[in-house]
Amino acid sequence: MATAAQLQAAAPPAASREPLNILLLYADDWRHDTLGVAGNPVVRTPCLDRLAAGGVRFARNCVTTSICGVSRANLLTGQTMSRNGCRGFSRFNTPWAETYPGLLRAAGYHVGHVGKWHNGLFPAERYDFGRSYHGKHWCQRADGSPVHVTQRNEEDALEFLATRPDDKPFCLTVAFFATHAEDHNPEQYLPQPGSLSLYEDAFVEPPTNATSDSWERLPRFFDAQNEGRNRWTWRFDEPDKYQRMMKNYYRLATEVDAVCGRLVEELRRQGELQRTLVIFTTDNGYYHGEHGLADKWYPHQESIRVPLILLDPRLPDDRRGDVSDALTLSIDLAPTMLAAAGHDAPAGMQGEDLAPLYLTSEAADWRHDFFYEHPTIRSKDFIPASEALVERDWKYFYWPAHGVEQLFHLADDPLEEKDLVNDPRHAKRLQTMRTRFAELKAAAR
Repeated sequence: MATAAQLQAAAPPAASREPLNILLLYADDWRHDTLGVAGNPVVRTPCLDRLAAGGVRFARNCVTTSICGVSRANLLTGQTMSRNGCRGFSRFNTPWAETYPGLLRAAGYHVGHVGKWHNGLFPAERYDFGRSYHGKHWCQRADGSPVHVTQRNEEDALEFLATRPDDKPFCLTVAFFATHAEDHNPEQYLPQPGSLSLYEDAFVEPPTNATSDSWERLPRFFDAQNEGRNRWTWRFDEPDKYQRMMKNYYRLATEVDAVCGRLVEELRRQGELQRTLVIFTTDNGYYHGEHGLADKWYPHQESIRVPLILLDPRLPDDRRGDVSDALTLSIDLAPTMLAAAGHDAPAGMQGEDLAPLYLTSEAADWRHDFFYEHPTIRSKDFIPASEALVERDWKYFYWPAHGVEQLFHLADDPLEEKDLVNDPRHAKRLQTMRTRFAELKAAAR
């Protein structure tokens, strides 16, 4: 992969700039700290760490719904679940002409998607280059030979970059399946053989609140029927199993990191890196046993916070390597990509262009809170609906199927273990957050 110095090479003057190419690297089931540069003491992500060193990393980036299908619909439309209508894994209601790939293709971009889709039938005819697959770590090439899904992601992405027309800007979304578990396989995470020596001698420290006490502090409707608890038994209920699962999870992450590095290097080799906006992010966070849970769905920080790195050739040299504390969202990426292409976002998009946060010398007027929402999946016992008002230092939960509220002071309680909803000292705060919650919930539609 290109070195940090190469990534920081001078960009063309703004006055001569044409619409940027776009490479969106979109991983699966990575939380915000599944990165070496974010302080993870075990996982190695050297390529993404270099990307962050040459670009900008958003440390408080979140999703507005933490589940594969809805989060992908939110990314495509720049809209929340309440507006785009996707409440699981089906097609969203927003017209294709108002999605970022639809708008960019109409504007003359060569548009590609490779990898995971998860929003109903893949609309291959809407793309110039479209290949959709996910669900298993090992699959087959067209000739029937076995290939790991991450290797297939790489091959397809490199084919797109090799065959794209030279006279058109491009937008490629690489939707990795890793690090998502292969849910019906008892081993869950199946890395490539060459990665098995990674982390052999490491010890993955379980979270301090991966305990039965934390599980029992969840609302009483969390029981053995809850899918988060069910998947915890698949992965994390025994110490040796925890180590095996987490090491293989991290191996999958390092494999994705290597592919990201090779794709960025290919852009540099083609002379396109200084004309390309490169974005790395993921569809949702992930519990590593916190609260006695696995997977995602609920409004805890482990579930809703995801990594976001942007390498933008317009970025001033003195801003490269910055870490932004702004409260950014997954729905901001569609308008950000459209703006980089010189295209206005449609009025229905609810996200905001991120570029002013790192291209201007003065702090932009930016959001201070947001509304989180998640639908019931299957039943309120399996995955119950959840909603939240998320602020920098406080969080209000509402579980609509059960009429249960919670209140957490993130500044003092980042692990969200001390529910203050019945504490009279915080009654005024609770009422204020209820009011703001209702305002943002109404605005999300």
